[in-house]
Amino acid sequence: MSLGPLRPSPLVEQATEHLREQIVGGAWPVGTKLPGETTLAASLGVGRSTVREALRALAGAGLVRARQGAGVFVIAAEPDEDWTTQLRRAAVTDVYEVRIGIEVEAARLAARRRTDEDLAGLTAALAGRRAAADAGDAAFVDADIALHAAVVATAHNPVLSALFTEFVPTLRRGLIDMLALLDLRSGDPNHGDDGHASLVDAVVRGDGDAAGRTLREELEQTLARLASL
Repeated sequence: MSLGPLRPSPLVEQATEHLREQIVGGAWPVGTKLPGETTLAASLGVGRSTVREALRALAGAGLVRARQGAGVFVIAAEPDEDWTTQLRRAAVTDVYEVRIGIEVEAARLAARRRTDEDLAGLTAALAGRRAAADAGDAAFVDADIALHAAVVATAHNPVLSALFTEFVPTLRRGLIDMLALLDLRSGDPNHGDDGHASLVDAVVRGDGDAAGRTLREELEQTLARLASL
């Protein structure tokens, strides 16, 4: 089977993509042993080292696996999706359910671990959300997310912060759509201010139970609205 010559550069990326296309397209079904490095290199018009790097990339994507002394075999017809890709394709309601678990625990931790600097940041974030009441839906959502991010940051757990950051693009799109479709801000431009003020107050007071409870109620109400769309 001839795969066709490649353009000069970047060779590894091109070789990886060509081989990926053959596997995903069914030219090499699951269980098939790939041609040797020398054969692949000749078909692609590259060196064996380029083929070797391409095969490593395919192995990292979960498509192939090398067997000692036997060769490289196809083990999947579709590449593994990384976390970011999965989130991008996920329904916003699915993401929101996970968000609730993460943020509620973050709020409890925030109430215990808050510093004076954290409290100043939370106060500023709440003020920013209120100021955004006069802005459009996108700006208001950005200010809302910034307040939630400040609560998560106050937990001082980098894993929680990293997870929340991954959720933000999907959350942002879902929340903007929700505000537009349900017209939630027409009668109340600062929609949800009381709940967010109560959340900040609970963290400031160091009441983790109240912080977690307040945030859960607010997020579950939003989840119900998203599910209704």
